[in-house]
Amino acid sequence: MSLVQIILVVIVAFIIGCSSVNDQIETYQPVVACSLIGLVTGHLELGVMLGGSLQLITMGWANVGAAMAPDASLAAVASTIILILGGQGAKGIGPAIALAVPLAVAGLALTMFVRTATVFIAHAMDSRAEAADIAGIERWHFIGMALQGLRVAIPALLLLLIPAHIVQTGLEAMPEWLTSGMTIGGGMVVAVGYAMVINMMSSREVWPFFFLGFALAALKELTLISLGVIGLCLAVMYLALEASGSNGSSNDGGSGDPLGEILEDF
Repeated sequence: MSLVQIILVVIVAFIIGCSSVNDQIETYQPVVACSLIGLVTGHLELGVMLGGSLQLITMGWANVGAAMAPDASLAAVASTIILILGGQGAKGIGPAIALAVPLAVAGLALTMFVRTATVFIAHAMDSRAEAADIAGIERWHFIGMALQGLRVAIPALLLLLIPAHIVQTGLEAMPEWLTSGMTIGGGMVVAVGYAMVINMMSSREVWPFFFLGFALAALKELTLISLGVIGLCLAVMYLALEASGSNGSSNDGGSGDPLGEILEDF
């Protein structure tokens, strides 16, 4: 990997780390983060493939109260770098997915450390606010954001400093039973993440769409674009039915949900 690519990866990793605490910028999402790392390293296709798989896992991750979800930003960046340095192409996606989970846990520890450090930054901002120093508040704000960026950029740089042949040798030295197991485990992790999303969204109203999607996906003649168009049309139809149901509910006291009222009869 050239020096220019290393610099670009570190810059992208820094931006991804900053966006991990800013929901207005979604670059920390694996499908975006992996694609950006793949783009600057010349392996866009691998980045998109890995990011799409990791996105299904992280869709079920959410911060609930004081409980924090694993760090998707560091997992996406680090696993993409390992995949590219490994030089195994699409064959290395399975092990990269399996490595992403422990990397996400390690990123969670770094996140806790950085957020603990920002407590002192908050007190410094309070003192600047008492002095009516708006510029000082802004400086401390950017310092806290920069810490989040360095939390991802520094591990990414450390990974990039490892010679590619060492990573390749290490991956090739892994026995076949281990690589096959990691590939299977990576696929299972994706399924678990998808199941977590279904568990959060499951209701009588969405189950028909869920099973319909599985039935349509089994048709080999349908491409992803055609499936997307069908899904969009179904969403528009549902919204139209919901609007008409809401209008009807004001007159006859219905629930306003068309599928819910239909399914109540079963």
